[in-house]
Amino acid sequence: MVFLAAAAATAVCGIPAGLAWGALAPRVLVQVVGHGTAEVVNVETSAFIVADVWFGLIAVIGGLLTGALGYLIAIRRWGAAAAAGLITGALAASAVELWIGGLDGHAAFQHQLAVGAAGTFLHASLALGAKSALTFWPLLTALTITVIEAVHRSRSARSARAKVSGG
Repeated sequence: MVFLAAAAATAVCGIPAGLAWGALAPRVLVQVVGHGTAEVVNVETSAFIVADVWFGLIAVIGGLLTGALGYLIAIRRWGAAAAAGLITGALAASAVELWIGGLDGHAAFQHQLAVGAAGTFLHASLALGAKSALTFWPLLTALTITVIEAVHRSRSARSARAKVSGG
């Protein structure tokens, strides 16, 4: 039950992350060339890369936050099951971020593409080119949990040694 609760709570965090990606990432400018067909206006645009960077940055922040808050709220109390749930939920949160962000403006773009006359300029919907960025959220969640646990154990060991040595 702890695993599922931690996974679900973390996965839900993908919704605001996806909305943030949709709001912050730039869109590629395309031009309608025929019915339902468009071409990128400037193939050397940085919009593709910047959109991927925004996705990754949001995922990194999400991983740091869910790792730290998840440790404080769940892992200290329920241990490994909570940690596994947080990491699994972080993978789902990345997928939700991708889905929600990709949907932002997609229907309007498809409609404009279908009815737009040749020569019409449109901003395309978001797409993630660097699929490896989907791993950022779960990796940062796991790394944050590991670092916090290592610091906690180190402090506990030092405190125990100090008590044994009489200090």
